[in-house]
Amino acid sequence: MDKRIVFTGGGSAGHVMANLVLMPKLIKQGWHVQYIGSKNGIEKQLVAGLEGVDYYSVSTGKLRRYFDWDNAKDLFKVMGGVGQSYRLIRKLKPHVVFSGGGFVEVPVVIGAALNRVPIILRETDVSLGLANKLSLPFAKKICTTFPETEKAIRSKKSIYIGSIVRESLKNGDAERGLAFCQFTKEKPVLLIMGGSQGAERINEAVRMCLNRLLKDFFIVHICGKGKVDASIQLKGYLQFEYVHDELADLMAMADVVVSRAGSNSIFECLALRKPMLLIPLSNGASRGDQILNAKSFMNSGYAEILFQENLNRDTLMDAVYHLYKYREKYVKNMESYEDDKGVQMAMDLIVEMAK
Repeated sequence: MDKRIVFTGGGSAGHVMANLVLMPKLIKQGWHVQYIGSKNGIEKQLVAGLEGVDYYSVSTGKLRRYFDWDNAKDLFKVMGGVGQSYRLIRKLKPHVVFSGGGFVEVPVVIGAALNRVPIILRETDVSLGLANKLSLPFAKKICTTFPETEKAIRSKKSIYIGSIVRESLKNGDAERGLAFCQFTKEKPVLLIMGGSQGAERINEAVRMCLNRLLKDFFIVHICGKGKVDASIQLKGYLQFEYVHDELADLMAMADVVVSRAGSNSIFECLALRKPMLLIPLSNGASRGDQILNAKSFMNSGYAEILFQENLNRDTLMDAVYHLYKYREKYVKNMESYEDDKGVQMAMDLIVEMAK
């Protein structure tokens, strides 16, 4: 059988990562893989480097949970995207559509449904995002990353598969990381990640207590684009806007991690058995998904939480030292998590739906 699949999803890197894991595997199995996304979104940048994937763009509009005059304008963009997706999918004739989530998926999912193509959704967070809420009626299945999500949906459509983690991260080498940073084994390594866009509040708090933390830790600080402070030149402290090829090695050498609570990041730390201090985005800056993600990890014994409302120099230092003191407890709790089943379950589901 000539096996054809369309992937979609985007708006943020997190909504593309699972697709980036699955697409090369399907290509190796002889599938013809296509991607439908926005014209200038991050999904296009991430997919562009993949060999064997045809990329097509359609009109998309951002989905907002609050009143904004742009909602009306974006509604017309989505409607236009539905028409474009319908014609494109009719031409491509995929056997199945798989979406990683995000507002980019909505016109593609509706276009696929109008062509009676089976659709698989993936929800990365504990709570359903707005795009998946709108898309769920059209889908055959929705794969959940957290077990709580499957229970909350209360539908035969939902299936808990767990995380889909980049295999390249598991190939990191701590020695290479230490050599890259010119660190030694004299002190443990604290890795600080603020998410793909960085986190000003975290960056500020970290820099306020650098002198104290550097007495006991080497620190790698991934600050976000344009957020490196070149005026800070301290031994044992390295800043990066973002890291690509070296990330696996940096994570391998890290003893503890301070991070936002985006689903992909925290599940990558879980897969690598890295004790985490999670500082989720507040409700005012998001729909509260990171808070729910962080609470789920805390309840599972994988992480500690420091809420952004309580974040300052002293609370950050106390939390970091407390996490490091009890790091072995968190590592032991994480050892029971099976991090390799998600990819195979997603692959099996794709094959099943394509039939």
